[in-house]
Amino acid sequence: MVILSKEIGITVKKASDLSEWYTQVVTKAELADYSPMKGFIVLRPYGYSIWESIKEHLDSRLKESGHSNAYFPLLIPESFLKKEASHFAGFTPEVFWVTHAGENLLSERLAIRPTSETIINDAYSRWIRSWRDLPLLINVWNSVLRAEITATKPFLRTSEFLWQEGHTVHSSKEEADQEVMMILGFYRELIEQQLAVPVLAGYKSEREKFVGALYTTTLEAMMPDGKAIQMGTSHNLGQNFSKPFEIKFLGKDEQTYYAWTTSWGVSWRLISAMIMLHGDDRGLIIPPRIAPIQIVIVPIYFKEGSKASIITKAQRVADTLRNAGLRLRLDTRDQYTPGWKFNDWEMKGVPLRIEVGPRDVDRNELTLVRRDTFQKTIVNDVRLVEQTKKCLEEIQTSLYTKASDALKASIRQAENYEHLRKLLDEKGGFVRACWCESEECEDAMKTETGATIRTLPFDDESVFAACVKCGRVGKKVVYLARAY
Repeated sequence: MVILSKEIGITVKKASDLSEWYTQVVTKAELADYSPMKGFIVLRPYGYSIWESIKEHLDSRLKESGHSNAYFPLLIPESFLKKEASHFAGFTPEVFWVTHAGENLLSERLAIRPTSETIINDAYSRWIRSWRDLPLLINVWNSVLRAEITATKPFLRTSEFLWQEGHTVHSSKEEADQEVMMILGFYRELIEQQLAVPVLAGYKSEREKFVGALYTTTLEAMMPDGKAIQMGTSHNLGQNFSKPFEIKFLGKDEQTYYAWTTSWGVSWRLISAMIMLHGDDRGLIIPPRIAPIQIVIVPIYFKEGSKASIITKAQRVADTLRNAGLRLRLDTRDQYTPGWKFNDWEMKGVPLRIEVGPRDVDRNELTLVRRDTFQKTIVNDVRLVEQTKKCLEEIQTSLYTKASDALKASIRQAENYEHLRKLLDEKGGFVRACWCESEECEDAMKTETGATIRTLPFDDESVFAACVKCGRVGKKVVYLARAY
């Protein structure tokens, strides 16, 4: 058993080779597997259960705020994508095309959904007639395909990925603005309070915004290797889609107006950030609030005579905690030793382990072991539920605090271009700098450093220097980083 445990364990240190560590965690913790097609993965049951936890939390928030779920076709006519010129230009390089039905050549190419703005807005043009039909608030859970063949990595960058995309219609820009910010708030709550991943929030630059949007808001996280991950975006599309798709409504004043639309989304990329940020050399660490299995109960017995009483107590503990609303697994597999089980569940990142051994039965006690620190706590049976819930919240808080401290430490300030390049090359992270708002400077920085403007803060920060690239007057404080 010891040899088997070593064979299935993580064989590289996270700090020395994050990429290989990440790949091993994803596959050995049984989150996902590779498929025969490059850029596509198989989402295994344990990985899917994490996505379900994310989905259930966000879905409830959306429904509470009046949004409804729907589903739209996977295939989109090429003519639909062309209706919004910048949208078409931005997505065409990533599109998979269907050209045949059986052996018959189609009269028009069909795009396999890279995003759903066009097919959904076509439907909205038929559904909306007057102000009474607004706002229209629809969310979709689906998968999309974008041709990502070269730099693939499970959950982080794949050709097909699971996500949700919301598409709403409003009577005014002000209502659309409110929708954009409300959704970004839902995303931030999910990411920070459930996944324990701290983020920077703000606007995307004109160059980096969603193609076809009036503006884009974003949440950006920082990973241990100094690269940023875009965690979620919410866009005000203005009337850029309503005009070509003829989404009009009759106002209260009997005048006809073009509607204002929004779109927004998060994907299973959230899982990749959670893995990289919280995991350690033993594998995953999943924050308790989002963990599909919050607790694993492991009976420990070495003599057949003590097995029955230990299993009985372990089952009683499981029933008590389930009745208290906690998600758990009782591991009674006889084919594995307790030590093997410890390693297995540590690999899978279950936040809390409860050990039930002979002394625990005799003393009416239990042993709680935290996954993040491996700290052991002995608790009396009477205080089981109270102490277990307390421990789970302490783990949640500790993971967020540790990640938040790392995010703050990753932000450094550059006052000139040489300093910017040095900071990016040495440690990466977010670099706070001033920018003149010219796209020439933005493009040059991207080409020469590999870094992009990740976000412009919602509340303008005081300009402290000249433009970091050209030396002209600085107009905006921005946060740059290299990114996945």
